[in-house]
Amino acid sequence: MKARGFYNGMVSGFLLLLSVGVTSALAQSQSASEWTATVGNHYIVHLDQQYGFQNNIALKLDVWEPKDNEKPLPTVVYIHGGGWFFGDRTGAFPQLLPYFARGWNIVNVEYRMSGQSLAPAAVEDSVCALRWVYRNAKQFHVDLDRIIVTGHSAGGHLSLMLGVFDASSGLDSGCPADAAWGDVPLKVAAVVNWYGVSDVNDLLAGKDRKTYAVSWLGDQQNVADVAREVSPLTYVRPGLPPIISIHGDSDDVVPYSQSVRLHQALAKAKVKNELVTIPGGKHGFFSDKETLAAYDKVWKFLDENVPGLSLAVRTEIH
Repeated sequence: MKARGFYNGMVSGFLLLLSVGVTSALAQSQSASEWTATVGNHYIVHLDQQYGFQNNIALKLDVWEPKDNEKPLPTVVYIHGGGWFFGDRTGAFPQLLPYFARGWNIVNVEYRMSGQSLAPAAVEDSVCALRWVYRNAKQFHVDLDRIIVTGHSAGGHLSLMLGVFDASSGLDSGCPADAAWGDVPLKVAAVVNWYGVSDVNDLLAGKDRKTYAVSWLGDQQNVADVAREVSPLTYVRPGLPPIISIHGDSDDVVPYSQSVRLHQALAKAKVKNELVTIPGGKHGFFSDKETLAAYDKVWKFLDENVPGLSLAVRTEIH
């Protein structure tokens, strides 16, 4: 994947969001410069929270929460992209800014790369990160009925996998439900998928073959079975949470057809979903106008489909 350009494109888009006040409500109450100067006074961060340990690797995440808050809040779980082979949570900070502006809790997740562990490791780690959020919800004031999962590219795929998670898949083997923890079934309120993969097998051969996908699966036996196990399309069924996907129709890294097929399958299963198409959009290289328009649609979709979410939006932090 085109690492430097990919991340620069996303960062510039999110900095634009910040420069215009991030949300229209915020822009009405504070200038961008005022917001950036003061937001640090109103958030606290809990760095390097260990949610698991696999293959001699400590799996960590960061939690950001509004200072002095004592009530359960909407919480976004962000999973970074990078083709399952590069990137880490520290590079994801610009993508978190829109959620700071809404006054939500933010969980920023890191997971094993393909050079450390092949598929399905990244999916298993993401599931365990969500399990950790559930187990620590009280401490960090997480409203379990208003957890939004999101990510870009590989992070979009992993967010989808959390949205469609099926306990019978065994993908929680690294953190199985435990009555001693009071564990309950894992679920999220909605998924915001930025051009993520929905069918991994489609990327292993043929015209849409992608090296990053082949590398993630590696030389395992029954590669096709593993690819199916880590494909969101495998688990589409009625009753899933609302899912919104944003995808450029000229994406040469994750084919646009991945989101089209997901949209069609979800619609057939009568799952509330929306596909936001960016005409001519590449992989993360959306224009400023397109990025802002996409976020407008994301907020509208979430507010309409997650009960009580719109009431939780902060128009300013004071």
